[in-house]
Amino acid sequence: MAKLQETKEERNSSSTLPDELAYLITAFLPSRSTDDRSKAFLTLSAFCQGVRNSSTTQTKDGDPNTETLARAFGPLVANQLADTDENVLLSSVSFLTALFQVDWQSASSIFLQDGVLELIMDSVDLTPSKVLARGVAQLLSQAAGHKPCRSAMSPQAIKWLDFTSQKSSDTNTRAGATTALIKLSRGTALDNAEVAGDSAASVQTKIGSQKDGDLAMSMKAIVISGDDGDSTSDAVEGLAYLSVDPAIKEQLSQDTIFLKRLFNLVPGRKSSSPSPSPPTTLGFGILLIVSNLCAYRPRLTEEEAQIERLRNMAKANNASGAKSQRPSILDDDDHVKARIRRLINANVLDIFTIVAQTDTSGVRTLAAKALLSIVEDKDTRGKVLQSGSTKILMHIIKNGLPPATTIRSSPTTAPTPTLDSHVLDATQALAKLAITSSPVQVFGPNTGALYDAIRPFSLMLQGTSSTLLQRFESMMALTNLSSQGTEIATRIAQAEGLLQKVELLLLEDHNLVRRAAMELICNLIAGSDDVFEKYGGGNNPSATKSKIQIMFALSDVDDLPTRLAASGAVATLSSAPSACAAIISLQFDKHRVFRILAQLIDPSAVSSDGTDEEEERADLETHPGLVHRAIISIRNILLAVSDKMVLKKLSKEAEEAGLQQALMNFVKNEASKTDAGVLRPAVEALKIMMDKS
Repeated sequence: MAKLQETKEERNSSSTLPDELAYLITAFLPSRSTDDRSKAFLTLSAFCQGVRNSSTTQTKDGDPNTETLARAFGPLVANQLADTDENVLLSSVSFLTALFQVDWQSASSIFLQDGVLELIMDSVDLTPSKVLARGVAQLLSQAAGHKPCRSAMSPQAIKWLDFTSQKSSDTNTRAGATTALIKLSRGTALDNAEVAGDSAASVQTKIGSQKDGDLAMSMKAIVISGDDGDSTSDAVEGLAYLSVDPAIKEQLSQDTIFLKRLFNLVPGRKSSSPSPSPPTTLGFGILLIVSNLCAYRPRLTEEEAQIERLRNMAKANNASGAKSQRPSILDDDDHVKARIRRLINANVLDIFTIVAQTDTSGVRTLAAKALLSIVEDKDTRGKVLQSGSTKILMHIIKNGLPPATTIRSSPTTAPTPTLDSHVLDATQALAKLAITSSPVQVFGPNTGALYDAIRPFSLMLQGTSSTLLQRFESMMALTNLSSQGTEIATRIAQAEGLLQKVELLLLEDHNLVRRAAMELICNLIAGSDDVFEKYGGGNNPSATKSKIQIMFALSDVDDLPTRLAASGAVATLSSAPSACAAIISLQFDKHRVFRILAQLIDPSAVSSDGTDEEEERADLETHPGLVHRAIISIRNILLAVSDKMVLKKLSKEAEEAGLQQALMNFVKNEASKTDAGVLRPAVEALKIMMDKS
């Protein structure tokens, strides 16, 4: 009592009166109305925030703001816990539970004070009450969510939770106790994993007499029964913790009745059941379960995989002889795909409407992560489009994009744009949909939605936090969008920094990334006057020549789609006299252009110099598209020359490179089965060469 009086005297000088604080202690009793408790939460939150805003100084002894809050509330809590009156005990327990939700640091500080946990456990022994037992179970559940409190949890508390989770006749109490055990089990596994350097799912920890599978069964039964909203909310929270375990994932995903009941709980669905639990809290828990069930193993780069192998070798050879845990087969791609299909069959796609209704950062993050996992399998993308999830992804992206005015401060000092992880996830999911489906199917007939997608794809392409896969998929999506007309191609080309980044990726070692970059540039050259002028214009002959040289180099690589895109870009550019002048200059300098064009038409017409490189080129795949592009290019190049001496020199070099022979072979062998649109320019080019030879 002396300490309590001392604390009261200290508070007399603060802006919050002791009587108000005393009222706050009793404001969270279960007997209070929902409206009263909501106001109490706001008041408590405002008070805690005010204390924390008053000082940001950290000391060697800890956070002074946490100490201030603990001194303000701790004595009142401890004093009431020492009482024997049920209502007084319940007010203290319910207040400390609320404080954990508002300011867990100060609540943990009070919980860890000498004698507090003993008083809490004594209260349920000395004052048997269903309501008090429920309150203590919920308090221990809140405390178990935080590492300092987990390590201080006494054997007496664990024994009581274990007994109550199995024997209590009250569903709410049983759900709260089971959730507390789950948090202790998974939290302890996470704590141990941090020490051992493993994942939490690979560390097996048992708290009490029940295994995680038994706890999951109990929680599932509560969700399926749907008897009480509060117990259902606790069950969802417990399953959210358990669903990181591969075996639990399989167990949950194979229970169709459970899944449908779980998804029906999402607020806002037509079939959802009313629940007193706040919609954001319940929806977050359900989304977390879905996200865990759909999660693939992280995709490691070669460097990350090598580091992981070295880490496993070190663990295998350490002094204790401990063996590293192998990833569970239940988390391989095939099992994840099967789980996702079962979830889709249970109408999981309907739950994402919660994003537009609650619109919190946590909900958006989980929804983006889950949808990205769902669209990983191409076979599921059609159902995702049918469900209208594209609008959800666009909503997440729009709410997370940085303001356009702050992305580039000036042309000379342009910072690299970055996106939050959940915006990256949503953008990547949208890109996957845009790659494999028509833009109209993804974005609808409204061109405004197409235009809105350009910026996030551009930022994902350029972002420093983007992976190579994300850059590749953004280019593929933009390539598909650019095929929808000149207006959208022009807008893509005008996205700041985009074209420069794509040009850099033309030099990427990864074959698919290089291909995607070339295909995007090919589409932009065909669709945007600005890009056509940049690559084939006469304003900067040196730059034009350099860019066209890259196009010819990529027309000669051992990858058919890249060759088609690069030769297509050359064919388009060859309609410009300035581009033809650059090509002719390049032929006279390097003597490689006509040889590459001949290779595209008929590799057998190109004489080999006996080197391995030439022999490899002789084996390059032929394709009607390559033939067409090369013929259009050489016809345009020759028609662009008015100087007879230059034309004669070009004809001679074409003969030496095998280009003339390639055209003759084509006209002779393919005349009867070739479209006139290809045959006519071939004959024109051949006639010019033979006339000047």
